[in-house]
Amino acid sequence: MAKNKMALFCLIAGFFVAIQLSPVTVKEALPSSLPSTAPESFSKLVKKASPSVVNISTVKVIKNTGIKPMPFKGQRPFSPDDPFKDFFDRFFKDQIPKQHRQKSLGSGFIIDKDGFILTNNHVVENTDEIMVKLTDEKEFPAKIVGRDPKTDLALIRIETDRPLKPLTLGNSDNLEVGDWVVAIGNPFGLGNTVTAGIVSAKYRHIGAGSYDNFIQTDASINPGNSGGPLLNTSGEVIGINSAIFSRTGGSIGIGFAIPVNMARDLLPQLKKGKVIRGWLGVMIQKITPELKDKLKLKDERGALVADVTPGAPADKAGIKRGDVIVSFDGKVIKQMKDLPYIVASTPVNKTVLVVVIRKGQEKDFQIKLAELKDDKGSRETDQKKPYLGMTVEELTPQLARSLGISETSGLVVVQINNNTPAAEAGLKQGDVILEIDQVTVKNLDQFNKKIQDYEKGDAILFLIKRKGSTLYLTLKVW
Repeated sequence: MAKNKMALFCLIAGFFVAIQLSPVTVKEALPSSLPSTAPESFSKLVKKASPSVVNISTVKVIKNTGIKPMPFKGQRPFSPDDPFKDFFDRFFKDQIPKQHRQKSLGSGFIIDKDGFILTNNHVVENTDEIMVKLTDEKEFPAKIVGRDPKTDLALIRIETDRPLKPLTLGNSDNLEVGDWVVAIGNPFGLGNTVTAGIVSAKYRHIGAGSYDNFIQTDASINPGNSGGPLLNTSGEVIGINSAIFSRTGGSIGIGFAIPVNMARDLLPQLKKGKVIRGWLGVMIQKITPELKDKLKLKDERGALVADVTPGAPADKAGIKRGDVIVSFDGKVIKQMKDLPYIVASTPVNKTVLVVVIRKGQEKDFQIKLAELKDDKGSRETDQKKPYLGMTVEELTPQLARSLGISETSGLVVVQINNNTPAAEAGLKQGDVILEIDQVTVKNLDQFNKKIQDYEKGDAILFLIKRKGSTLYLTLKVW
């Protein structure tokens, strides 16, 4: 029995010795055809890029934020001889704040040695003071050089004798899903913070505007990161961090950045202080499988023309409702969302070749582009006019179908800009406006005339119809 136990022990010991002496190790047993592409560290990249990333703090002076009567028709709450008026004035009038300073934080990055800094429009829009802090803690006042709300880009500038180190702008078209990226910014006011992740998707459309074309990343982006750079592993800027998808306000791994190529295209115009875009004059919609079959198309590529603006370049050239635009100025239109940005990026007065499919036949049109004017309902350059932050249009049957609503007449909200009075009020694309302060509005003329009665700080009561139900919303004018 003892011999058997000794033999078993020797067998087990020999087994372990064999494992130790075996030339085949666990590491060698794993597949050797999977090279690691993850960098060992981003420290060199961060040391090189961080001095070019700045923290942006802004101040907006909010006036008359105390008790302010709404626009009132008829008798005032306190008449001159009302005893309560004297009581109110004596004890409460001086306690109503005349104004307060609303502070916000964001990020940006230096793009040249002359002090130009690229950031998001929503970081600096509607602000009274802008301060830029460099990584050495030195602060400088900044001025807005140019803004473009449609792409949420802004160019600001500081003046300093200190040497500035600009970041290199890369090529966002070369970016691939799965590539490593690094985000640097000022989340929650903590100062320069670095996060890393990968490109989760490209060409994302999130409803932020007509020119949506976002890079999606899982590199953590939080409030305060807006305007900061998204870098590739070479330290080149390939995106401008702009938005996050979150139900809590914090990062859940879904962030969005504006492709740097879009910013590069606009920089010459931003430096001049104004962005001018080409205008075709068509309303377009996505081609669904059902529409493809009805229109007898070979595939779902292109942009379906739902309406043509009378007198617009497209109308003058002969474009008609039902045409499918498949090529513009030599660029293939793969999907509806491709067309607006391509048109807007084309110089005004340039004559371009537009290829459409009409009733199964391909047709060519030579069209001279006009200048895109500010949308009705969007912000005007005159600061005295009320700013709502939404675009309103008169309903047509085609527009109703594209928005998926049953109404075919009246006024409809077609676009809501981010971080605006309309967005804060809860207005949404597709809302049909029935009344403004209990006055019926049926067309744009009535809408515009009514809106002009309001000033900055006033509250407007909207009655809207949404999915068959009516709803009151209050909007405070900026």
